[in-house]
Formats: sequence, structure tokens, C-alpha cells
Amino acid sequence: MAFESNEVAATTLQAICYKRGSLQLLDQRKLPLETVYLEIRDSTDGWNAIREMVVRGAPAIAIAAALSLAVEVFNLDFNGSATDAVSLLQKKLEYLVTSRPTAVNLSDAATKLKEVISNAAATTSEGRSVFQVYIDAAEVMLEDDVASNRAIGSYGASIIQQQTEKQKLSVLTHCNTGSLATAGYGTALGVIRALHSAGVLKRAYCTETRPFNQVVSLVICRSFKKGKDEEKKWGPLNQNTNFHYQRHVDAVVVGADRVASNGDTANKIGTYSVALSAKFHNVPFYVAAPLTSIDLSLSSGQEIVIEERSPKELLNTHGGLGEQIAASGISVWNPAFDVTPANLISGIITEKGVITKTSAGDAFDIKAFVQKTG
Repeated sequence: MAFESNEVAATTLQAICYKRGSLQLLDQRKLPLETVYLEIRDSTDGWNAIREMVVRGAPAIAIAAALSLAVEVFNLDFNGSATDAVSLLQKKLEYLVTSRPTAVNLSDAATKLKEVISNAAATTSEGRSVFQVYIDAAEVMLEDDVASNRAIGSYGASIIQQQTEKQKLSVLTHCNTGSLATAGYGTALGVIRALHSAGVLKRAYCTETRPFNQVVSLVICRSFKKGKDEEKKWGPLNQNTNFHYQRHVDAVVVGADRVASNGDTANKIGTYSVALSAKFHNVPFYVAAPLTSIDLSLSSGQEIVIEERSPKELLNTHGGLGEQIAASGISVWNPAFDVTPANLISGIITEKGVITKTSAGDAFDIKAFVQKTG
């Protein structure tokens, strides 16, 4: 099955440009001033692109990793057996998972792909045949992500309209959740796009995250580029103030890098503060994420591994790539994510529907939802 990604509307940027045997990733560190695509030739290039935040967002990370290996094996001169092919692919997938530890989508994709290639090896002795099965499976992940995101957008727009009961809505989001964080449509930003398409979006607010000033550089520059009227619906907020919750925000929707089985959610640093402010002001707070972001092996958010990044991302401009702006010799703690407790979350929006609190109390039964819809 030959595949070329073309699901993204012309009005948005593409994070992932793929056709069989070739992969380019948009260097999101350069936005919005430059639009530069990097050629990804193998899994090492993929690992570096993920680690250095060329590509960001849990779904996009997983897909970029899978496709980087697909490109590598497509172009590889290989005459080994099926067993040799499985061994090579498994080692490469394990290597790719180490690029960023918090986003569960990456390890989930690796686990699924390992199962696919193991099953393939049971039916053929040819290594190239195993590679072909792997390539097909990686391409399906790319295609499925767009469909999944659109479903999340539809379910999210519906639940927010039901809960707020307003004709026009202002929605706040935090961090990088749109077409650049996925294969092409977006999770939390996908919900906002769906509200926009329904004609009910009054304004979207974006709170800033580090590094690289992701809201201004990523979220706004690729959202609804259709003219002045659409641009006026977007605005960055540089801090979490009571003022904008009291007067301007009807709902909050954010993405997720990992959701524990109790609903605790890891997302970009600062999400917890947004959730606390929303709770205090009785503003509904939703998490939008595909089922691949849910980790049923973890009982709570306390078990989520939080990635810590280079001190230079705080000490230097341009996310650590530019000149030093802080005093030399100071200590830095730079966690990339924080964990929002489930009791601050109104619902978890997935491609299969919205997970809401149980009637028995202030808790989610995510396992039951996954079993019912899976």
C-alpha cells in the first residue's frame, strides 16, 4: 500500500510530510519566522528530532518515530531472515522509545508494532516481507491519527456546548495541541477547530509554555489562517490571571502526554496551574487525548515518569539555542511536564467518546470505558 499524507487542509502547516521511503519533519524550533523541513533518513535522525523538539506533541512523536524507522528499512539493503528483521526492528523501536519518556503514545506505538512484526515473522521466512508489514502498519498509524483527532474534535465540541449552554464560547488551551502536535488535525486544538467550524467560537486563548514560546510560535501561527476576522479570534495570554477566568473563559481544553488509569494527567508544565484556576472559578476543564495516551498500567499520576530537560532551555534565549540571559552558575530544575489530578478534570475527550465522572463520586472509571469501547 503506497501512502502519502495529504489529509491536512491547505490553511495549516504540516508537522509530518511522508511518502513511502521519504520523511520530512517541520523544524518547529524555527517557527514562526522560518518554515524549515528536516530530512529524516533513519531512526537515529528520528530519535534526534524527537529529543531536540524538532517535532512535538505526543501523537506526532509516536508517528514520527514509527515512520523514521519505516523510511530506514524501506531504503535498507537487507538480505537477512525474518528473525533477523524482527530483531533489528525491535532494537530500533526500543531505542526510539528512549527519546522522550513521558509521552505514552510512543511506547504504545512501539509495543503494537512489535506485535505486528512478530506475527508477520510467524508466516514468512523473508526479512523483506517483515519490513513490508512494518511499513504498512506505520503508515496506518499516520492515517488513523487524523481520523481519531477529528472524532475527538467532534465529541469535544459537543460536550462543551452542552455544558456551557451558550451561543458563543471563549475557550482557553495550554501548550502545543494542534496540527503540529499530531498527524494533522489536533486534539485540544481540534476541539477548538470543531467549535469554530460549528460557528460557536467567540475567542480562543492560549497560555504560554516553555521552551521556544510554544503558543506564539506554534499554536497561533497555524490556526485558522483565513483572514483578519479569523485572526481576531486568537490571543496569547502570558500568565494565568483571575481576570480572564472571571470575564472571558467559558471552558478549558488541553491535551495530554499520558493519562493514568484514575484520570490523573501529565501535560506540559503549567497545566496544573490552569486546572486550579479553572476549578476555583467553576470553569469546566477538559483533557482531549486519544486512547493511546491512556496508560492503564499506572494507578495514578504519581507513577508517571516526568521528563527533565536541559537547563539551557531556561538560561538561554530561543529555548536554549540562543544567547545566555541568566546569571552563570545558578541551579536549574526544568521538568517538561506536570500532573493534573483527576479531581480537577471535568472529562476526558477521546475518539470513542467522553469519559465522565462516575455517579458514585468524583472519580473516573477509565478501564471500564476502554473495555466497553475498545
